[in-house]
Amino acid sequence: MHTQIPFLLLFLIMIPLMKSAPDNTNLVYKGCAKQSLQDPNGVYSSALSAIFGTLIQQSSKLKFFKTTSGSGQASISGLFQCRGDLSNLDCYTCVSRLPILMDKLCGKTVAARLQLLGCYMLYEVSGFAQISGMEMLYKTCGSSTNGGGGFEERRDSAFSALESGIGNGNGGFYTTNYESLYVLGQCQGDLGTSDCGECVKSAVQRAEVECGRSVSGQIYLHRCFVSYSYYPNGVPNPKKSSSSSSSSSSSSSSSSSYPSSSSSSYTSPSYASSGTESNANTGKTVAIILGGAAGVGFIVICILFVKNLAKKHDDY
Repeated sequence: MHTQIPFLLLFLIMIPLMKSAPDNTNLVYKGCAKQSLQDPNGVYSSALSAIFGTLIQQSSKLKFFKTTSGSGQASISGLFQCRGDLSNLDCYTCVSRLPILMDKLCGKTVAARLQLLGCYMLYEVSGFAQISGMEMLYKTCGSSTNGGGGFEERRDSAFSALESGIGNGNGGFYTTNYESLYVLGQCQGDLGTSDCGECVKSAVQRAEVECGRSVSGQIYLHRCFVSYSYYPNGVPNPKKSSSSSSSSSSSSSSSSSYPSSSSSSYTSPSYASSGTESNANTGKTVAIILGGAAGVGFIVICILFVKNLAKKHDDY
């Protein structure tokens, strides 16, 4: 009977893991350069593999890391960043999925950027056209249902608290609650405090214009992003964030910070456009990849468990 316990424990452990795994690894948007990577000698591929290996390794202990591999015109720069409230393990889990998804969703291109709920990664070959840090890459807005009287004023007050908080030396990550509204902002890890504040201010202005009276929204600029969610019954009890200030708090789950939305768009002058339809398709691709892996693990556990029971029955 004792030999059955490990299987039961493993089975019980796998169930919550299978449910929670997709949270931070759901696809938000992809940005794939239109130009293919010409690499007859494999120089770029070697540099890119080195970039991916370094970024994954660093993600187990850091929330942001930037590096370069190769030399001269054959060099490639890359970086990753995790959402500020992720643990080191969650950050590593999120980042480690990105290279495979990049290859599957973008192929071999001179630049690519992939944003998941909990993290993002990008790489660019030397000489790739640069864009402004304030350039909007992606937006998504929830339904424009009634948020009650004075909703926009309350949302703007929450945004003001976010702008103040993120500009007070909080490491470029800040969350707060204000009258049933939950707001979050984060800047790229190498942005200074002043530049971070300006970027978040620009993202907030975009959210106010682009999303209007939507009860939720996310605005992704090149070097920062903001999100907000309205909870008519009050913001769920938050869990303590290890990266935000003591006066701020993060959502109880990533799905709370990033609710489903009714409209979304992706725009960038340097990357191929990924509209609503393609974003939905790539989201399904990610779900299939993650769900398939979890499903295989579940089936294996069940088979081992049944075989063990059969063996015990034969012994008796």
